Amino acid sequence: MAVLTGEHAISLALVSVLMTVSWSKDLLDRGGLVAAFFVGLIVSLLGHWTWMAVLMTFLIVGSIATKWRYEEKVAISAEEANDGVRGWKNVLANGGMASLLAILHYSIGGYEWSYFLLCAAVSVAASDTLASEIGSLDPRTRIITTLEAVPAGTNGGMSPTGTLAAFYGALLIAMVSTILGSVTLDPTPTAFMFVFITVIGWLGCQVDSLLGALLENRGFLGKHSVNFLSTLSGSILALIVAMRFL
Repeated sequence: MAVLTGEHAISLALVSVLMTVSWSKDLLDRGGLVAAFFVGLIVSLLGHWTWMAVLMTFLIVGSIATKWRYEEKVAISAEEANDGVRGWKNVLANGGMASLLAILHYSIGGYEWSYFLLCAAVSVAASDTLASEIGSLDPRTRIITTLEAVPAGTNGGMSPTGTLAAFYGALLIAMVSTILGSVTLDPTPTAFMFVFITVIGWLGCQVDSLLGALLENRGFLGKHSVNFLSTLSGSILALIVAMRFL
């Protein structure tokens, strides 16, 4: 019979907090709540409660950014659908990679750099979300592939404000990841974790923009597919870095 440990109790408490906040603050719709519940359980119980804390940081900050100056985004058709309330596709697009990493981590009996790979994926999600939600109001937008001027909110567009927001999104996740990693004695060196989670998060946001410009605008991929692939790129970059330098 499985024994409920203290870490499991913390994990369940965090999932409960996530569901309560998401429901009370209208961060997620019904489908989004169901998806978040399962993602939360998978990430926290098959991984670790710190993994869930990192993911929650992204969800809360990303949701705040989504609702920031929402009426202005509506005026230029750059708003998130459903009044900024995110659904199950959003949850899986941004949290699906974290879930897969937790399942893989549990299946193989643990992997030394699992936390680092997960934090990299979440950093990309946070970087891209802040870039999109804050940068969409900057009229100085240019397409990443040719640098031609395009309307604000265009897939693959980048602006000074969005680029800076992307950096701060990655930086936030790097800070949270580093602090929690230190608490749990994660093997990733502190300075290494902080620097590379920031850098990989920002680079992954650029991957998202490239996919948006090259594939989403041409109808080959949807928004959620692009988001998932960009978080995947973050974990792949983290794995390459870990194998090369750690």
